[in-house]
Amino acid sequence: MTPVNLLLIAITVIVSWMAFNNRKLTDRLILWPPAVDRHRQYDRLITYGFLHADWPHLIFNMITLFFFGGQIEGLMVRLSGSYLTYPAFYLGALVISILPSYIKNQKNPNYLSLGASGAVSAVLFAFILLSPWTRIFVFFIPAPAILYAVFYVGYSIWMDKRGGDQVNHSAHLAGAAFGVLFMLAMQPSIFNHFLTELANPRFGLVG
Repeated sequence: MTPVNLLLIAITVIVSWMAFNNRKLTDRLILWPPAVDRHRQYDRLITYGFLHADWPHLIFNMITLFFFGGQIEGLMVRLSGSYLTYPAFYLGALVISILPSYIKNQKNPNYLSLGASGAVSAVLFAFILLSPWTRIFVFFIPAPAILYAVFYVGYSIWMDKRGGDQVNHSAHLAGAAFGVLFMLAMQPSIFNHFLTELANPRFGLVG
């Protein structure tokens, strides 16, 4: 059972759905740097991750979280003996993944950001660290997780520099880095496990 992951999915779906037709709710929860900087609404560094731009954005993130988050939650419970570790990891990923964007746009009244992608990236890269050769489906195309990770990082760096697509690629990168570092901080031996797995390709399958 992975109750926390399922609860996070349920809360995100409900809040996003409510906000689709409630501009006031969106305006209060979205990451808007001046509200944090001037009005000390630090909760926005987390609440933005429970909003999404539209249904495809929400569904893609939640499907990814469903398939990988449960496995990471289960591992964290076994390693730490606590169900609090995974929610701390997820909420921490929301904060850390948005910090580069917040700092860069701290005085920018035109900057807005929403979506769980940074935290979902943390979950996904934590999984890839554990099982790099697992085949995952990316837009219905199977690919080894480690190859997807390389492409994901390269594409995110390129698009972050290029800009113009209204996607917060820096949050994806920061979230991915946080996921890897958090896992290694919890269990440093995972790095040796990763190297061993990398040297011995075994193609499993995750839907």
